[in-house]
Amino acid sequence: MTESNVLTQEENLRENRAVEAGTYEEKVLVRVENLRKYFPIKAGFKKNYVQAVDNVSLTIRKGETLGLVGESGCGKTTLGRTILRLYEPTSGKILYDGVDITKAKMLPYRRKMQIIFQDPSASLDPRMTVGEIVGEAIDIHKLAASKAERTEMIESLLAKVGLNTEHSNRYPHEFSGGQQQRIGIARALAVKPEFIVCDEPISALDVSIQSQIVNMLEDMQKEETLTYLFIAHDLSVVRHISNRIGVMYLGSLVELATSRELNRNPLHPYTQILLSAVPVPDPKVSRSRKRIVMQGDVPSPINPPSGCRFHTRCPYAKAECSAEVPPMREVQPGHFCACHIV
Repeated sequence: MTESNVLTQEENLRENRAVEAGTYEEKVLVRVENLRKYFPIKAGFKKNYVQAVDNVSLTIRKGETLGLVGESGCGKTTLGRTILRLYEPTSGKILYDGVDITKAKMLPYRRKMQIIFQDPSASLDPRMTVGEIVGEAIDIHKLAASKAERTEMIESLLAKVGLNTEHSNRYPHEFSGGQQQRIGIARALAVKPEFIVCDEPISALDVSIQSQIVNMLEDMQKEETLTYLFIAHDLSVVRHISNRIGVMYLGSLVELATSRELNRNPLHPYTQILLSAVPVPDPKVSRSRKRIVMQGDVPSPINPPSGCRFHTRCPYAKAECSAEVPPMREVQPGHFCACHIV
């Protein structure tokens, strides 16, 4: 089976799931405008900043999955956490369902916006039982009228993520990594959210467990009409689960398109390099593919390059690339790219 056939099968499956779940609504649930997040650091007497997220703008439609990819340290996790206001933005706007929440009180929105953390063992309190972890949000938002209803809600959530009801009396260290991540997912679902940031939810798990978690997230999206921001390193997983994909490099968004379009027609040199590194399970196809090797190291986010941040490693860079920051423009319908050369 050729690589194009594999891609076509995955795309058709994803589009069928999207149509069934009604994910092609044009309603924008989350809008980010010129978002920046700088972390202050001190170097001697001089104060400087790590420019983790710099001038990012994007939209996430109701019911869709927006994938976010890029190498380690490019600002994916920081962007997700800043959208949820776990980190306070340095500048820019965050709009949820048309309401500016950049400086709003977040307690009412915590019910609507949740996160699944990357490391399940580090994100679960070791002193609390599973029942207490999942039930904490139920208590905070007063979602249960009685103890019996609370217990019933916790047991229902555990069953939904594939755990037994007796697991509610155990502690996180008694579970495997995959089971701990299921507990984290149950905790996120406890308040019946609309939008979930999936912050590399499968990167710490075995490959056999990864598919179970991804399939479970897809099933829950279909049942609950959830909206995901799915952050990951693995482009093959993002391609499978996402309707659209954004590519980040050194704090900036460099390309954004539908999953099909991005994989078939990557425009930005960085996206082309990333896709060339994705392994293909067919030896014949793998031997015929040309691998693009990226030169040099990632520049420091404390002192990023001028102009296009990728120009120091780009094989096609010109003089204007180091002089001007390329604007994010719509090169083709629904396909946005920040590159002078394209």
